[in-house]
Amino acid sequence: MNRTALAALAALAITGISAAFVPTLAAQDAPRMPGVQDPSRVTAGTYAADPGHSLIGWEVSHFGFSDYFGIFGDVAGTLVLDPANPDAAKVDVTIPVANVTTASKGLTAHLLRPGKDGGAPDFFGPAPAPARFVSTSVKAKGMTAIITGDLTLNGITKPVTFEAEFVGAGNNPYNKKATVGFEAETEIKRSDFGVNYAIPFVSDEVELEISVAFEKQ
Repeated sequence: MNRTALAALAALAITGISAAFVPTLAAQDAPRMPGVQDPSRVTAGTYAADPGHSLIGWEVSHFGFSDYFGIFGDVAGTLVLDPANPDAAKVDVTIPVANVTTASKGLTAHLLRPGKDGGAPDFFGPAPAPARFVSTSVKAKGMTAIITGDLTLNGITKPVTFEAEFVGAGNNPYNKKATVGFEAETEIKRSDFGVNYAIPFVSDEVELEISVAFEKQ
């Protein structure tokens, strides 16, 4: 066999070994997400909301041309959870409305400014009370659940139903706490909570999107 043929066979052999070996190394070295959508990782107990990694997003239509977006952060509260009986779960969270933020300084200031000449504010006013949601019913099905409860906002309490999804569970790599994450969404009418300014030019309907991480206590 000539040198050219030997070189070709050697190259094929090396390539074959590399192709078989490299994926093994990649699989070993690839970083893994701490949280996985695996219910078997969830343990029973009381969990507290991680305020630094929990957000409530809201969206309203402005004049029918575009949408306003905003965020409430620093969510506090608890989740009592037993994976053997998910329908018995209890959620109680508080949202500091005064910490609302938007991409527009003018809009954020408008949401929190006092009423003109001592009148009622257009939206929340300068010192709004925190909002609170307390669940009254949980109906779980697979990775999803329908969560019904009482939402208190602007001093008014109304029933609200969320469609929720289990996102993942695992140990937080920094504080080592067992953590579970959920996302949920719903739509409310702000007029139900006495926030009536500029309807219908700013839509009465408000879409809410929730992403909350809970750490086991």
